[in-house]
Amino acid sequence: MKSIASRREFLGAMGMAAGAYIAGPALLNAETLNASRVAIGMCPEYNHQVAETLATMFDQLGGLQRLVRGKTVAIKLNLTGPPTGNRLGDMPNAMTHWVHPEVIGAVVHLMGQAGAQRVRLLESSPNGTKSLQEFMAAAGWNPGEFVSAGHNVEFENTNFLGSGKSYARFMVPYGGLLYTGFDLNHSYRDTDVFVSLAKLKEHRTAGITLSMKNCFGTTPCTIYSQQSPEDEPSIVPVGYRMDMHLGSRVPPKSAPQPAVDFATWSHDPGYRMPRIVTDVVSSRPIHLAIIDGVHTIQGGELPQQSPKFVHQAIHPGVLIAGLNCVSTDAVATAVMGFDPMADRGTPPFETCDSTLKLAEHVGVGARDLRRIEVLGTPIAKARCPFRPLSQLMQA
Repeated sequence: MKSIASRREFLGAMGMAAGAYIAGPALLNAETLNASRVAIGMCPEYNHQVAETLATMFDQLGGLQRLVRGKTVAIKLNLTGPPTGNRLGDMPNAMTHWVHPEVIGAVVHLMGQAGAQRVRLLESSPNGTKSLQEFMAAAGWNPGEFVSAGHNVEFENTNFLGSGKSYARFMVPYGGLLYTGFDLNHSYRDTDVFVSLAKLKEHRTAGITLSMKNCFGTTPCTIYSQQSPEDEPSIVPVGYRMDMHLGSRVPPKSAPQPAVDFATWSHDPGYRMPRIVTDVVSSRPIHLAIIDGVHTIQGGELPQQSPKFVHQAIHPGVLIAGLNCVSTDAVATAVMGFDPMADRGTPPFETCDSTLKLAEHVGVGARDLRRIEVLGTPIAKARCPFRPLSQLMQA
């Protein structure tokens, strides 16, 4: 195991990351390719060990206090799909495809202990203009437990304008692979620290869905759904983001437009999704990536995502966190038994381009494990092989 990063190094890396968001692509590229420290912690179940394991991992990364003390922290959750009705048998969402509330609560608690001034829990929940708390309650969760876990905890459904008066614009520093920029809920701008709290999963369009793919869900359906108006955002979010997957239309005229000619751009989801995700995380940088892999699912992102695939519960018993989203996702990919250097045609990118490769190419971070300092549990000990999606297809 490599030596633990010093708090001074941690602060330096984080300061550069925050500066990159303001200063532009030159600083972004310089920082992210160097801040490649990722911590792995074994955690067999969702209990008190979650907070203990995460606390150790954050210390290994250099200390959480230096990152969040006195600051507003926005945490993008991964609560994909409806709160009920899309389950693997009788298993709760949090045991398969949602981040578990024990992990959310532990992160909120540790942020509060580290001196965060405010913590905002964010997700683009598919329940119209209802609150994120109502969405959680519909799944049988008690949002009040998150409020009690930390200090000054807020919630925002980012699938529409929400409590903001206008959308926040994030432009892609290199001009964009597919999109020049994105209009997002104000909460993604009104924060000092942005955290992606994801689930360890495969994805039938993008190959994997980890901390970077989680941020595809920052895009509001008032702007990026197939039912959005042509000129400006809708008031109420309707539909889903299939137009982004398929490239069947462009966003409303009020939003940043595509970086390529609509008449010639690709309609292949396996080409589009990795590039859109790369554009999103380049325009709204992630300061801390956390991945819940204690219990999860293989065969796709949702238990009933497609009848073509066999979905199975899997128990890796692992938590992963890092200062760079590309490096964190690369380590997570290796923990899943895949090669993060793999290209299209090789698992997990059998039918898609590699988001890891694209994000590395534009300077977001490093995917080569030789350039990543892995702290805590070694990858070889944490590895829990997922079956490639091609092996989980129905005959």
